[in-house]
Amino acid sequence: MPILKEPSTEPFSRRRFFGWTSSFIASFGIPSFAESAKPTPPETTGGEDYYDKLGVPKIINAAGTYTTLTAACMPPVVLAAVQKAALHPVRLHDLQINAGEYIAKRLKCEGAVVTSGASGAISLATAACLQYANNIDPLAMPQAISGLKNQVIVQAAHRYGYDHAMFLCGARVTEVVTLDDYKRACASGTAIMTNFFNAAEEEVGFAGTAQIGREEWLRIAHEYNIPCHLDAAADMPPISNLWKYTGMGFDLVSFSGGKGMRGPQNAGLLLGKKHLTDLANENNNPADGVGRGMKVAKEQIVGMVAAVDWVLSHTEESMQGDYQKRADLIAAAVKDIPSVTIEIVVPRIANHVPHLLIQFDPAVTQTTTSEIVHYLRMGSPSIELNPNTGGKPNQGIPSSASTLVVGVWMLQPGEDKVVGQRLKEAFNKPKSHV
Repeated sequence: MPILKEPSTEPFSRRRFFGWTSSFIASFGIPSFAESAKPTPPETTGGEDYYDKLGVPKIINAAGTYTTLTAACMPPVVLAAVQKAALHPVRLHDLQINAGEYIAKRLKCEGAVVTSGASGAISLATAACLQYANNIDPLAMPQAISGLKNQVIVQAAHRYGYDHAMFLCGARVTEVVTLDDYKRACASGTAIMTNFFNAAEEEVGFAGTAQIGREEWLRIAHEYNIPCHLDAAADMPPISNLWKYTGMGFDLVSFSGGKGMRGPQNAGLLLGKKHLTDLANENNNPADGVGRGMKVAKEQIVGMVAAVDWVLSHTEESMQGDYQKRADLIAAAVKDIPSVTIEIVVPRIANHVPHLLIQFDPAVTQTTTSEIVHYLRMGSPSIELNPNTGGKPNQGIPSSASTLVVGVWMLQPGEDKVVGQRLKEAFNKPKSHV
């Protein structure tokens, strides 16, 4: 039987996510997540298949909610809300404000803004804090803030590519390592915000060397009256994370909408203190500030509201649905292959769902990780495995050079069987054919 455990080795990218069997869920009469997340059957959606028309192959996503793989698929109730919203024009400002108020109430915080993904949320958070610290007009950013407060304090181990979402506003980063560094930076009087990369607290490698924990980071920022932003983009489930961090006192928290929340991929949420989310709205589209190009259309705003309602219709258990069942089915297909061992792990912060690890000895199987990945990718349908496959421990997953990492939570009904069959084929094919 596969072993379920939470590893001590942890994540890298912020884009990641308890394993319950279907029989457990059924015993309580709870509809499974897999059932509620089923895509609308093609014959009921109508319209032309433009993937086919454009020659873009559909794939089986055994990786996860990665942007390059177009993240999650919307459940029918969210898709229906998006489609209905597309049929009627409204005043965008009214929709933005009312949607924010509704989401804030449902997620137990003061204010909320529907944004263009988590990256857009970070930009709007930065713009709001720049405006708050300097009492400036939104149009002053980024070109007219020379000489004003513009520093965002970040632990050196928390630096990442999403820094550019802050640079767009004219902000610059002050790196700190020790607690004393952090206190000095806060005392300098130039900081407008601090940024904490939530998932990094469980990472390995350089990102795991951060010396200042989440609670202490927040406490020091507030001692100096500096707003504290938390990047929690992929950190749902569990559902309770949607109010946990604002409840801790973080002034602003960013979430991706198109990952575990199953909203539109080009949407996200900025949650937090109302005086800051109000300023974020001032910088948001359709105004002419830094958020003008980060347009969130009426369909995406309604889609995120519907996604919040959909998430809150679940329990933590039903949210996990049939993930364990899917992992077990795939494991059964390859468990008898010589040298193969099976393990199931659950990252502790981001992408907090079961991941199947298939470890093997290439000398015994006469095939390598890269050859199996190539075989799956080039087949029909094409299958993408989690990018931690064949890599070092990362994203809360203790991978290795001879480890296949299968993400099961984005699989559509029936695709788990296909993945299992194709993996078995890949192991059994002569090396020259893989």
